[in-house]
Amino acid sequence: MIVTLIVVCEVGFWVLLAAGLAARYLLRMPRTGVAILLCEPLLEVLLLVVTAIDLKNGADPSWKHGLAALYIGYTVGHGHRTVKWLDGHAAHRFGGAPPPPKPPKYGMARARHEGAIWLGSAVAAAVASGLLLLASWYVGDDGNTDGLRHWIYVAWRAAGIHGLIALSYAIWPKKAPEAPEAPHGLPHDCSHGSSAVPARDPEDVPDRLVRGARKDEEQV
Repeated sequence: MIVTLIVVCEVGFWVLLAAGLAARYLLRMPRTGVAILLCEPLLEVLLLVVTAIDLKNGADPSWKHGLAALYIGYTVGHGHRTVKWLDGHAAHRFGGAPPPPKPPKYGMARARHEGAIWLGSAVAAAVASGLLLLASWYVGDDGNTDGLRHWIYVAWRAAGIHGLIALSYAIWPKKAPEAPEAPHGLPHDCSHGSSAVPARDPEDVPDRLVRGARKDEEQV
């Protein structure tokens, strides 16, 4: 039942997201769209309540309850980023807004971006750990809570691996590709189509020089 509810919550997340964005930008009903989007946290609350009831009714703590806690943690840590990203693209595609800025690709800006995403993973692990500890306390000493506590290790191991990947962008920042060099023997200005060869015809000479040459001829 828990696994089925997780699948239902995941499908419901995307259905509510699509409905909210459609109401905001296609139907021109921004308040209704916001109201629909605000219903998404109710899915996590429903999943949490059903999980607690399942444990209260005597179900043995298992990987299903741990997976439910991880799902709720991931939604809290990364759900807002997903909604914001899709809302920006929907506003550009259907609302006439400018395209959302792309994430940086190089240097420390990329490292800070990856670090911000990792903070979401850390929040997800913290939320999942808190829920799992509450579930262990709820079950008490009479039940087997080793499976629940194992999922705390799984959550922080995933956050740790993500943190190492994010840290690698700060230790070894990705460099932007260098601009192409000018052809050998020519200055940079000459590489953009200008010629270093003196002009031979008057029309190839700047107007000021032409007028100066004509005045010299008239004086002679």
